[in-house]
Formats: sequence, C-alpha cells, structure tokens
Amino acid sequence: MLMLANRLSKQLRHLRGWAKASGVTCYRLYERDIPEFPAIVDWYDGEAVAWVYQRTRDDTPEKVRAFEEICEGEILDGLQLSGSKLHMKYRGRIKDRTEQYDRVGDTGMVRTVEEQGLKFEVNLTDYLDTGLFLDHRKTRSIIRHYAAGKRILNLFAYTGSFTVYARAGGAAGTTTVDMSKTYQDWTRRNLELNGFALGPDHRLVKADCLQFLQAGPAADERYDYIVLDPPTFSNSKRMEAESFAVDRDWPHLVALATQWLAPGGWLYFSSNSRQLKFDPAQLPAGFVSREISERTVPDDFRNRRIHRCWTITAAKPE
Repeated sequence: MLMLANRLSKQLRHLRGWAKASGVTCYRLYERDIPEFPAIVDWYDGEAVAWVYQRTRDDTPEKVRAFEEICEGEILDGLQLSGSKLHMKYRGRIKDRTEQYDRVGDTGMVRTVEEQGLKFEVNLTDYLDTGLFLDHRKTRSIIRHYAAGKRILNLFAYTGSFTVYARAGGAAGTTTVDMSKTYQDWTRRNLELNGFALGPDHRLVKADCLQFLQAGPAADERYDYIVLDPPTFSNSKRMEAESFAVDRDWPHLVALATQWLAPGGWLYFSSNSRQLKFDPAQLPAGFVSREISERTVPDDFRNRRIHRCWTITAAKPE
C-alpha cells in the first residue's frame, strides 16, 4: 500500500486550485503527516523538494538508505514526476545536521518562481533550504500591505524576500542586513527580478546583525517596521559572539531591535523554535506584544506551529 504516494497525490489535487487562485506556485504538500514517513515535501512549480528524516537512532546505514529509496519511489509515483524533477535531501539527528545556510551541493538547479505577483530565485539542490521560506508567505503579505511610505529594516534577511515585498508595497526606504555575501547577492538578484534597484534609500548591509544592532542607529535612522526572524542557532565563525541561540538570546536581541523603532513603529519577531519560551515580562520596559501566529501561518501548512510570530510595539500611554 503506497501510503505516502496516495497522500501526496490527494494533496496536490486538493491544493492546485487554491494555489492558482492565490497566485502561489510553491507550497507545502506534506509534513510528517504519516508517522511511518517522517519527511517534508514542498512543491516548486512542477518540481518537488523532499527532506527525509532518520526514523530511529537504531537504524543501520543500510536501513536508512532502503527507507530513503522507498520514500523517493513513493514521491515520484504520487506526484507523477520524473527523477530529474525530484530533489531529495536527507537530515539525520541534530548533531549530524548541516548548518542551515551551508552549501551541500553544486548541482545548480536554480529556478525563478512566482509568489503573489512577485518573482524569486530558488536553488532546489545546493543548500539545505531553497532560498524562500514558504511558511512566511502571509507575513510577507502583511509587510507589503503596510509598507507604503514607510521605512523597513529587514534583519537576518537571508535572500531578501521581505525586502522584495516591502518594495512592492511602496516602502520609502529599506535596509537589508545579513552577514553572508552569498545571500546579499541573492537578495540583489531577487530585487532585480522584480524591477527594483538599490540606492541611498534602499541599501544592503553585509554585517553580523547583532553587531549592527549593538552599534545603535544614527540620529536620524529609525524604522517604522522591523522584521526580525533570526536563525534558531548559529555558531558561524563570522559572528563576533561565540554562538547565538534564539531560545536563550531573544530578550537581548529584541531589546536591541526596539532601539531602532520610530515612534509608533512595529517590530515583527518570529521564530521556528518550539523550545522558545516567550515571556512578555522580558520585553524592554514600555513595550507590549501580541501573538499573531494564527494570521501568519499559511493555509497549506498542516503544522500550525511551524513558526510563532509576535508584534512588539511601544505601550500606549494610559
């Protein structure tokens, strides 16, 4: 019985109409729906990317490979794809996992996909992730909705998708911060795909976000909206700190970011960590939060805890 194949076939039929109506060409089909198949499968405009997880610590290498082959066969069957249209990735136990942004291949399966009227470059093979986090599709839309005439700071920007949405919404200024030249170049290409140029009001900053924030804003540098979606963990050699762990460091990070808010500004703080304990009492004095995760998790994600998202603003005077 092809349980995974049947589930994928059903999901693809179910989501195709919704995706077309929503202007979405990339979406989640499967996320560990069946306990026997711990995998994630995303659809990328006629191709699929699958992440297969190790089932148990006791699996031998032979059993792991046999299971991976079963998954591959069922995905191809369920989605009616040829082998060249399926891109498999494998994730072991946490201690064996690759850093999120490390290069894992050199195949170069680069595609341009569309999302809600905008274009993005994705790499389906060479990194653990593709360059576009599908779970923040709705959050990006919120930023576009409110961006007109506003200044936006995009921290831990990755490939700049929030910046593209902000520019599409008519942002007056954007600052996009990431410490990776690879991803800043990728951001530049995403902006160019959508007809947006860099300039004095729209700049890319290659920097460790913690160092950038700690330096403090210039006298006239404040932002109406700040996007803060940090990695769960990083020990990159390019960081000044020995390591960063969002579960531990989020209060300090949020406190630094709020110093960059303009009066009446909004900070969007998000995390994929299930261990993060968000306590409003740890916010800087004079700030309040509201969780908006129900608004930001997309409809194609059965896992409603794929991320959590909060808005943080200055408290209104009583």
